[in-house]
Amino acid sequence: MTEQHPQAPAPPDAAPVLRVGVLGAGTVGTQVIRLLGEQGPEFAARSGARLEITGIAVRDLDAPRGPAVPRELLTTDAIAVATSNDLVIELIGGIEPARTLILAAFKAGASVITGNKALIAAHGPELYAAAEAADTDFYYEAAVAGAIPVVYALRESMAGDRVTSVLGIVNGTTNYILDEMSAKGLSFEEALACAQELGYAEADPTADVDGLDAAAKAAIIASLAFHTRVGLDDVTVEGIRSITARDIREAHASGCEIKLLAIAQRRDDDHARGISVRVHPALVPADHPLASVHGAFNAVLVEAESAGRLMFYGQGAGGAPTASAVLSDVVAAAAHRVHGGRAPRESCYADLPILGPESAITRYQIQLRVDDKPGSLAALAGAFAVNNVSINSVRQNEYVGVEQAIVTIVTHPAPVFHLDAAVEALRREKRVLGVVSVRRVEGE
Repeated sequence: MTEQHPQAPAPPDAAPVLRVGVLGAGTVGTQVIRLLGEQGPEFAARSGARLEITGIAVRDLDAPRGPAVPRELLTTDAIAVATSNDLVIELIGGIEPARTLILAAFKAGASVITGNKALIAAHGPELYAAAEAADTDFYYEAAVAGAIPVVYALRESMAGDRVTSVLGIVNGTTNYILDEMSAKGLSFEEALACAQELGYAEADPTADVDGLDAAAKAAIIASLAFHTRVGLDDVTVEGIRSITARDIREAHASGCEIKLLAIAQRRDDDHARGISVRVHPALVPADHPLASVHGAFNAVLVEAESAGRLMFYGQGAGGAPTASAVLSDVVAAAAHRVHGGRAPRESCYADLPILGPESAITRYQIQLRVDDKPGSLAALAGAFAVNNVSINSVRQNEYVGVEQAIVTIVTHPAPVFHLDAAVEALRREKRVLGVVSVRRVEGE
């Protein structure tokens, strides 16, 4: 039996028409245009306005396009599209000309919807101020985690609570690479090649594998979660190029998976007050929700004082999923045009200090090559004790050479400052013949 979908009510003839300009007709732009055409009556019924695309700005008029993109609406005059519409959807990416075009759209009185995380991370306050000066809306749900409504959750759903931490897999490319390494035993280079063949990774994968894409999203997440302006320069970043097949095997031996995590954390204790924001690969225990996020999917875990733990999971990239997030913002902005109201303004009242990376609270897994003699473990424990770090577990992996062994130690949570000091003390300890690796462990 064929599933029947209820037909959307036809918008009243008196429903206003809102002009929509689209900047960029790539993968996401094409899907936005297609869905606006196919589901126009539904969007009109939801927003109270008929949405009419009047112009689509592209760099090359002759580039191949899908049939959903009306060629008669294509133009290279992006400024005209930005300044002659009620709603402007920016899907160009990058800083310029996107920044100039969005500011021009605000000046012309348009509401703006974007998925441009790099621009928001670099110029968010300027864009918020321009939207407020023009008394128009600024929406960017698609900038973080594709179809997952993380921005809405942090801006609006969590407005009545105090968020304490956000932990997320927000880059599908790196999650796919690490997942392939974990499941198939591939090297980083082999898994990257697979990701590029499937279109998950660009020919130049720098933004993804070096953590820059995730860092921009982490800055946005932290700004929203903690009501504080956080820029890209405030995020400590480490990518996944250094992860080896041996690291993956050792993670499995410890009952963990390795994931590239974006972490925003609030500290308010006797030793530090502020927020730390970082992106780095980390071991995640196999029973933690993020350990089971596979392929190119994204997931974000929010911890709040009253709500407790909230999990958001779904497709973090791709044309149709990202277009879904864009169009949710389009409907909201259109409804405000018809019925009144405004998108939430920038909330930076808390103005919390940005803590240095040494103040972050985390756990370390440290692999050491040590003398396999009586008293060695006691010496190792002493190096941790004098630096105020408690040990969670010790495991002897293997023997190497004569009277030598590989020992894996996992700590309890501690500030990075103390953890690094303990590692340095271990390097100086005469019974330690070498520090094999140091990896962070996240998730309880």
